[in-house]
Amino acid sequence: MTAAPNRLASGGLIDRSRPIRFRFDDAPYEGHAGDTLASALLANDVRLVGRSFKYHRPRGILTAGPEEPNALVQLRPGARREPNTRATTIELYDGLQAWSQNRWPSLRCDVGAINSLLSPLFVAGFYYKTFMWPASFWEKVYEPAIRQAAGLGRASGRADPDAYEKVNAFCDVLIIGGGAAGLAAAMAAGRSGARVILCDEDSALGGRLNGDLREIDDRPGAEWAQRTAAELETMPNLRIVGRTSVFGAYDGGTYGALERVSDHLPEPQPHQPRQRLWKIVARRAVLASGAIERPIVFGGNDRPGVMMAASVRTYINRFAAAPGRRAAIYTGCDDAWSTAFDLARNGITVAAVIDHRETIAPQLRAEATRLDIPVHLGADVTDTRGPHGLQAITIRTANGRSRRLRVDLLAMSAGWSPSLGLTTHLGHKPRWSETAATFLPDALPPGMSVAGAVSGAFGLAEALRQGTALGAAAAEATGFSIAPPAAPRADDEKVELSPFWHVASSRSKAFVDFQHDVTSADVALAAREGFRSVELLKRYTTLGMATEQGKLSNINGHAMMAELTGRTMAEVGTTVFRAPVVPVAVGAFAGHHRGRDFRPTRRTAGHGWAEQNGASFVEAGAWLRAQWFAQAGESDWLSIVSREVRDVRSKVGVCDISTLGKIDVQGSDAGIFLDRVYINMFSTLPVGKVRYGIMLREDGIVMDDGTAARFAPDHYVVSTTTANAAKVMQHLEHARQVLWPELDVQLVSVTEQWSQYSIAGPDARRLLERLLGDTVDVSDAALPYLGCVAFTWRDVPARLFRVSFSGELAYEIAVPAQYGDAAIRAIMEAGAEFGITPYGTEALGVMRIEKGHVAGNEINGTTTAADLGLGRMMSQKKDYIGRVLSQRPGLVDPDRPSLVGLRPVDPIARLRAGAHMLALRAAPTTENDEGHVTSVAFSPTLGHWIGLALVKRGPARLGERMRAYDPVRAGDTEVELVSPVFLDQQGARPHG
Repeated sequence: MTAAPNRLASGGLIDRSRPIRFRFDDAPYEGHAGDTLASALLANDVRLVGRSFKYHRPRGILTAGPEEPNALVQLRPGARREPNTRATTIELYDGLQAWSQNRWPSLRCDVGAINSLLSPLFVAGFYYKTFMWPASFWEKVYEPAIRQAAGLGRASGRADPDAYEKVNAFCDVLIIGGGAAGLAAAMAAGRSGARVILCDEDSALGGRLNGDLREIDDRPGAEWAQRTAAELETMPNLRIVGRTSVFGAYDGGTYGALERVSDHLPEPQPHQPRQRLWKIVARRAVLASGAIERPIVFGGNDRPGVMMAASVRTYINRFAAAPGRRAAIYTGCDDAWSTAFDLARNGITVAAVIDHRETIAPQLRAEATRLDIPVHLGADVTDTRGPHGLQAITIRTANGRSRRLRVDLLAMSAGWSPSLGLTTHLGHKPRWSETAATFLPDALPPGMSVAGAVSGAFGLAEALRQGTALGAAAAEATGFSIAPPAAPRADDEKVELSPFWHVASSRSKAFVDFQHDVTSADVALAAREGFRSVELLKRYTTLGMATEQGKLSNINGHAMMAELTGRTMAEVGTTVFRAPVVPVAVGAFAGHHRGRDFRPTRRTAGHGWAEQNGASFVEAGAWLRAQWFAQAGESDWLSIVSREVRDVRSKVGVCDISTLGKIDVQGSDAGIFLDRVYINMFSTLPVGKVRYGIMLREDGIVMDDGTAARFAPDHYVVSTTTANAAKVMQHLEHARQVLWPELDVQLVSVTEQWSQYSIAGPDARRLLERLLGDTVDVSDAALPYLGCVAFTWRDVPARLFRVSFSGELAYEIAVPAQYGDAAIRAIMEAGAEFGITPYGTEALGVMRIEKGHVAGNEINGTTTAADLGLGRMMSQKKDYIGRVLSQRPGLVDPDRPSLVGLRPVDPIARLRAGAHMLALRAAPTTENDEGHVTSVAFSPTLGHWIGLALVKRGPARLGERMRAYDPVRAGDTEVELVSPVFLDQQGARPHG
């Protein structure tokens, strides 16, 4: 392995004592600690790094930051493979492996380059105008070909082996950006005592100070940044979060940020995440995100070796890497001249500075003369040459003559565009500034201020002054006082430019959007075809889409549209940015919530006891519930469930119902609140009583059913179904916080805090008397049906509800979850003499079907209370959520499917849920479908299968015979429509 040929002999911020070996396209190279992949490639004279998306043109490194559109590589092998990663932001580590993308069979010899010859077919909007004939080709030819060509890199297709974390943080002042303005703001805010978080996307604070040769307080800018960072690190109230991009601004002073914790390592350290997603809530924020240098649109501006001028300085001054050996500068602003001077001082030949302006500051001309740099004023670059990298440029001089210069590096700059994406995330639009010749932030998100280049202050001294002032102001606004701090000293350089966007005399392809191969001709075509608004321009040409998001391309494309349509930039405007402003891995948003952690399995407190007693478990919502309890010698599930049902109906059984949702509702307006969310009244419910209730969605459809128990005038406990517990809690919180914030009511989900067991059967009261003794009176007089009581049992708070889902005499006892295991063991011990049987969800389902109780199969998101036979519960004395829309004609149509029971005419016939309900002699067609079977069960009590169904005009058709038609399982069973209540139609048993 040879030494890097383009590594400067001295200078830079890299650690030359730490060599790092890496591979690109399987070739070995060497860099140093502190390099990025891009800087190490340039130091090794690797200029061709990829192929463009549409035309497969050779592409090289254009920038030195996260705005890079060209150098997108595939990083890491195996399951950690990461496509479309910017080489400019990848910190070099030992053993790094990267590959170029979008080429075959190789980078230098890419068959896809033929697309460049076919470019007349691939103009803007070609996909709207082609692939239309013949129609049969779309699915067979066009779509497969388009999908094959889509994208650049390829994901591994394997499970991500790394972990991701989420963290919430709160601060008084959030500083976004660690450049000169951000450091000054952090210092001022930090010294006030305010809680400060400083986020910067780079591994080293300093921003442009690390790439420019500037002085602050008589020290080199990079050294000043290091000293300032060291002082900030000593402040206990200030946290620096490096390698962190703030990607979104949201309501309430909330910001999203992505910390790349381990991306600079081959793999994360043990117990460390790869990335961490931050949710930061800040009372004030200072945005110091800097600015992005603008490219110039001219022929061949995408060739490897054409780079942004400030990025060239960064590679020289920070990374000691020469992007070329014979350079030219093309600009219309003062800033790019610094690149020419830095190149010359490092021994790199500067063949020319080509300035679009006809006059420049005398000091620039004088320095160029001193360094023997030729200058061409009033000139433009019109073309470039070189098959896989820049070899020559063609310039048009002020007198109109063309001249070719032999160079391998062209540094261009048309000025700077503030990096203002975060200022637009809450709907604010930037404004055009003729003075700055760019879009600047206008209205800002609440609590945000902007400092430095993002505000249009492109000079270093002004950026420092703004950062200091705004950092102090942000701290003061949060209640921390500080004496007016003095800003660090720096020379206040003049920053002049003459805005220009496009060299119209260029004849070869001139690229506006490097990532999507959008050319000046595409923008002109969009103008001719009427796509003249910036939003339509973006969608018609794909300008500013994908990961580039218009950072480099938008302003040039919009300026060209302004020229083509005779409008000003203020009239044309610009598109706004959406979060995230940088790519964020889906894994970071998911955090730990993937695989089994996406929906963690919950186990009740009695789970261990159930396992010991032969339970088979089933997922119910997020919980594992006992499905049935097999005894010795039992293997058939149906016989097990039938035994459990018979035992409950003849003796007594116990079922763990801890998974049902439990919501504590308290406050003087608790009753009024429940009146508004349930269809029936709850404010009139006496203390010590329970009432069944139905909740509707806004559209009048049933959301959930459950009970509410009143323990005090201002205290209710609401129960929900297991599956809908979270949804109901969300629904109630929305009603409390948004619809009726004036009500005195508070809600807490206590599902996990209480274990609850249903004790059902003729001997249920006798068991409770044995279990509770004299602790509480469970007689029918003291605790009647639908009664409830809170008491203390064995020094533990407990609740008892007399409610029944099984149709038998039943009680539900609740204790704090930490006592749930002890409670079930105590219940089983007390019930031993009564032959107690534990039963699971299947037996519970059988008994609820026998009693005609509705559950999730019937409350399926399409049924109304009337459909379920509960219409009489709908109060006519009050308003409630869903009342008005429940009266829509379609929801009160008498032909709607309504709840009925089903009994097979043949007692040995089996029913199946999901079967269609048809008239006896009707053909099995959609037009003849009159409903469907919702729930079925074998009833050991009745000795045959039974079911519930939703049938058109069902209650009016009891006694009629129909077909339960199941073509999937070859079922066609004649059934009779009966009452949905198969057992104890008078309801005497629960009153036992």
